Amino acid sequence: MNLPWWFPFGRVDEIAPRDLYAQLKNDDAHLQLLDVRTHAEFGAGHIARAKSVPIHELPKMLDALGFDPNKPVIAICLSGHRSIPAYRLLKRAGYREVYSLAGGMTAWWRARLPVSKERAR
Repeated sequence: MNLPWWFPFGRVDEIAPRDLYAQLKNDDAHLQLLDVRTHAEFGAGHIARAKSVPIHELPKMLDALGFDPNKPVIAICLSGHRSIPAYRLLKRAGYREVYSLAGGMTAWWRARLPVSKERAR
């Protein structure tokens, strides 16, 4: 079934918070992190190195991301719902390897993994 990009439900490839953290801890610089929560949510705490582009701005900001479509992108939101449309949009734009953070930042916090409060660039 071919769902519209903005539909917040459906199956997408996911990465568990601890698996993502392990890759980031090993300085896996090829990972590109995209946080699609609101700027206020992002400011309250996010994964270091993540770029902040709220999901409603993503269609018009996709080209400005500066991401390499041949490197993995991890879409991050609060609970795993807004990252699903981000995943679809990225895949349709030609990004080869895209994942959603399973459970979003809620799962990240629950796992007691580190967060940053640095301002978005």
